[in-house]
Amino acid sequence: MNDGRLRVALTFDAEHPDRAWCPPGNVERILETLRETGVRATFFVQGRWAESQPAAARRIAADGHLVGHHSHYHARMPLLHDDGLREDILDAQAVIETATGNDPRPWFRCPFGAGADDERVLGVLNELGYRNVHWHIELEDWTATRTGPMITRDAIQGVLDHGDGAVVLLHTWPGGTGDAIGPMIAGLREAGAAFVSVDELDDLP
Repeated sequence: MNDGRLRVALTFDAEHPDRAWCPPGNVERILETLRETGVRATFFVQGRWAESQPAAARRIAADGHLVGHHSHYHARMPLLHDDGLREDILDAQAVIETATGNDPRPWFRCPFGAGADDERVLGVLNELGYRNVHWHIELEDWTATRTGPMITRDAIQGVLDHGDGAVVLLHTWPGGTGDAIGPMIAGLREAGAAFVSVDELDDLP
């Protein structure tokens, strides 16, 4: 922890859910909670998700959150050849800019974290003006058995264990995350945390 600070970046991957149990309207519920609590977060937006959910994508930017890039097809980036990487990244960039009005550069998050340590993938990202943003705290909120209280508890403990500059991985579609976000923010504030977006941190994973 630096100078007693406890800065926390809540980051959300906004993507097509790959589970059948995600509740409708979950991203809107998360955005409303963030608005009510005055928290600015970072959203890594998948291109195809922005195409299918333009109103939600637009609201992310309109509400003042930082917009990042989460690929177009949510493929594992190391499986794509260089031209495939460029095509996926640029196709999504155009869609994200159209949907949100914001240029997502330089913030990129590799789907599944695959490619975060791959020099070839990182080289193409750098060529296109991006840097990958990984995370410190993974809550496995994509698992159906992960309830709101579980996610809240583990987020608070993970931040306290990591200390200042913690980057938390969340997703916009799991119901447990929608349930957790309000209590999570309250609990972290009680612990002395201040919420930031990733562009406010110097040392990113």
